Amino acid sequence: ARPATAAARGPWPRSSAAARTRRRPGRVLFPTATFALFFLVVLPLSWLLMPNVHRWRPFIVAASYVFYGWWDWRFVFLLAGSTLWNQLLATRIHAARAEAQRRALLALAVGGNLAVLGYFKYYDFFVSSTQNLLSLVGLDVPLEVRSVVLPVGISFYTFMGISYVVDVYRRETEPTSLGRFAAYLSFFPHLVAGPIVRPNELIPQLGAPRDPRRVDTSRGFYLIATGLFKKVVIANYLAANIVDEVFAAPGEHSSLELLIAVYAYAVQIYADFSGYTDIAIGIALLLGFRFPENFDSPYAAVSLQDFWRRWHMTLSRWLRDYVYIPLGGNRRGVATTYRNVLLTMLLGGLWHGAGWTFVAWGAIHGVGLAAGRWRRTRPGFVERPARGARLLRQRLVTFHVVCFAWIFFRSESFGAAWELLAGLLGGWGEPSPLVTSGVLAAIAVGIGSQYLPARVPRRLMAGLSRLPVLGQAAVLAVALLLTHALGPEGVAPFIYFQF
Repeated sequence: ARPATAAARGPWPRSSAAARTRRRPGRVLFPTATFALFFLVVLPLSWLLMPNVHRWRPFIVAASYVFYGWWDWRFVFLLAGSTLWNQLLATRIHAARAEAQRRALLALAVGGNLAVLGYFKYYDFFVSSTQNLLSLVGLDVPLEVRSVVLPVGISFYTFMGISYVVDVYRRETEPTSLGRFAAYLSFFPHLVAGPIVRPNELIPQLGAPRDPRRVDTSRGFYLIATGLFKKVVIANYLAANIVDEVFAAPGEHSSLELLIAVYAYAVQIYADFSGYTDIAIGIALLLGFRFPENFDSPYAAVSLQDFWRRWHMTLSRWLRDYVYIPLGGNRRGVATTYRNVLLTMLLGGLWHGAGWTFVAWGAIHGVGLAAGRWRRTRPGFVERPARGARLLRQRLVTFHVVCFAWIFFRSESFGAAWELLAGLLGGWGEPSPLVTSGVLAAIAVGIGSQYLPARVPRRLMAGLSRLPVLGQAAVLAVALLLTHALGPEGVAPFIYFQF
């Protein structure tokens, strides 16, 4: 008998600890009629109020709180508390003159952020891990597992709050008004799953009315349409037709199904997350604001270092500037540099989920990045431009290392990951009914699209820009109807909502 279907199980990558973290339905998802109605109300009102930013900012904060509170209204108070905490400490840090006082206030600000994040995201994980560790030495200490509900998006707005207070401490930015900071932290396009927008990237845009004549509507409509296609057609199709079923019970599937499921998950998580950020960037553009890019064809990378320049770029930069460099970066010797790389990626893995499988995922990338750095710093090493067969080999090796790491990221436990890896060594002659032409086509589209020349989307957007705004909206509407027709029934939550 086949395991449960994707519709019954959901798309979440879990560990044994993360699986016990309860999540609630009812989010305002981008590809739903509920969000469409929400945005159709917010967009014209936003532009109507935009000439007076002192009226617009309270409105956009209220709209963002409605968007966030649609999932669970009680967590609106958590977001508001994060806003007040970071604004209060940032202003105190800026006003302090003694360096010791500034450092103490920074430690208090960052510690408060991490304490809240640690409770909601890691409490059960640390409790269960402690119990398991104590049981290994024969101690049976009853500790309470509370099944804490994970507030959607808490990792993203917590990181943004930390970057604000740290940048104020470093004197890279000055504290802004409470209203402007509240709009920065809660702005609904990025609120629940990024991109992680830095203070200097968004706060200056919130200080003056946006000019509707400078809105790049063609790019906004293009990003929304392509993002929805990635999510609804590619990601959901692969989740429902192979990924969820194979990862639920890897021992019940052939080696070919296991291999294709690994490739399918690599495409699924890319299409799911990059699709979300495309939609977020497009929605922000229609509201008059620019977000940083978050993906740049990551599966065309020629090394792990190149991969992290292309994958979730706003997180990569955040980890570099607020973890790796404060640890010492590459300034304190070779051994310390390798330590800092590994620690940064271990923390990056733990950020993605409260489970040891996520830590293993971060460790694989950390070791790979350290190995790449060691190779490049050997005496006599000369970096040669990769061409032809050498370029293909580098891309294939990088892609398969990334896919190997995704196995641990997606598996519910280490046991399931080892079972899948063992299954790849045998059973190649068994039937593989899940390996269909549709699955193979979705994988090919997901990977092949990353090798399209940059001029292709530019030409599409240029062609769209020649139409009047109503014509562009009509093209978007047709694209949405086609996406709805091609996608599976129902809309699964975005994977990164759990992080």
